[in-house]
Amino acid sequence: MSRACCNDYDLCVPCFSNGSSSQNHDPSTHAFSVIEQHSIPIYTADWGADEELLLLEGAEVYGLGSWADIADHIGGYRTKDEVRDHYIDTYVKSTNFPLPERADPKDTSLLVENPRDIFQARKKRRIEERKNAAKSAPPAAPKQKPTASVPACHEVQGYMPGRLEFETEFANEAEEAVQHMQFDPGDGINPRTGEIEPEMELKMVVMDIYNSRLTTRAERKKVIFEHHLLEYRKNAALDKKRTKEERDLLNKVKPFARMTNHKDFQDLSSGLEYEHNLRQAVAQLQDWRHMRIGDLKTGEKYEGEKQTRAQRPAPTGSFDRLAGIRPPKPVPPIETPSATTALTAPELPERLKNSQLPFVSLAINGQSKGPLANGNSNASNTSSKTQYSVTPIAGLPPLKLTPDNATDIQLLTTEEAELCSVLRMMPKAYLTIKEGVMREAMKTGGSIKRKSAREVCKIDGTKVSRIYDFLVHSGWIQKA
Repeated sequence: MSRACCNDYDLCVPCFSNGSSSQNHDPSTHAFSVIEQHSIPIYTADWGADEELLLLEGAEVYGLGSWADIADHIGGYRTKDEVRDHYIDTYVKSTNFPLPERADPKDTSLLVENPRDIFQARKKRRIEERKNAAKSAPPAAPKQKPTASVPACHEVQGYMPGRLEFETEFANEAEEAVQHMQFDPGDGINPRTGEIEPEMELKMVVMDIYNSRLTTRAERKKVIFEHHLLEYRKNAALDKKRTKEERDLLNKVKPFARMTNHKDFQDLSSGLEYEHNLRQAVAQLQDWRHMRIGDLKTGEKYEGEKQTRAQRPAPTGSFDRLAGIRPPKPVPPIETPSATTALTAPELPERLKNSQLPFVSLAINGQSKGPLANGNSNASNTSSKTQYSVTPIAGLPPLKLTPDNATDIQLLTTEEAELCSVLRMMPKAYLTIKEGVMREAMKTGGSIKRKSAREVCKIDGTKVSRIYDFLVHSGWIQKA
């Protein structure tokens, strides 16, 4: 309650209702008026004058930057981000800085647009909504004690997380060269000639060297932070899941981390690791083919027996006098299954039958899955297809091809091996001719003329005709 004749005297509602008086101000005889609430917009449409006063008061008490404490001082379920954004947008970014845009007392446009009752109803609704949301929200995690910035408080010894620094930095002695260097006003310029003195030039060179070392130090710390190298336990756990070959490969790739960001380096490492696993799988499959293993189940059995034999100790002779005192050979460690095992496991997914390029697929449990090497799908019965018989060339005896004289014979099918034997042609030469003819045929929709095939191969025309007929019969190409 405010006295009408004295603007500097206010009385609270309970005292006014009890008839209390002080000094010469008697409520029963003097005229009083009701002071309305300051919950009206003056600077922005969603903040009242009372909240603006509490904002400035909180900033004065707690200091700018303590937005969480200022938000608690304001109340009304205001968040610290909301308070910070309002202060920056209303006061800092104002053209009348440090005053807000609508600092003029005569400017009542916001009050006209947002009447008192509407503004207070909207404020009450906002408070109720945030209050209900706070009740239904999960309990917040208890506040932890701030981490002390000492070298022994992190999993990486010597790192101080509070300062983002290390106890021993890169080029740790760089500051020793400039610690006693002084620069006074007017030094370094000869008053007679106006030129820079040699001592000052030397100081500037030393400062340039020092700045370059600081730049290198910052770049190296950036690599550490960007690639999460401070998460030592997490990285060590991931390293334990890799094989020795994969760890050696990743160690060789680590220098590239300084030239790429974290995502690109992860893509590079994953690609190289996948390539390494593919090479191991291909080498394993070639070893199986050399051992005449035709399916993945038998190959898995062979690998298990091979590992068992490697772990078996070497037999000692009955006449070996040192057999009792000779220390046994250490058992080789068993490698954990890597990504290579997944590439050669019996549970490989079935390959697509409608692939554009046919490929050779191994037989699984005696049954072939996926397109065959001759271009026919497994949906059709392969026994119904007529076998291609190569017509011998007069005066040209067949050549017996074996893995000893033809290293790439495992890449050919039985019919292709027979064709190379009759034509006395090495498998690598045949595969080169086959690839050239098929590339030329793909330019015209899969069909090619016999004359065009001879121009591509540039060898004996009779041999080209035999290869051309075989490719047409196998379904690789079509006659034009």
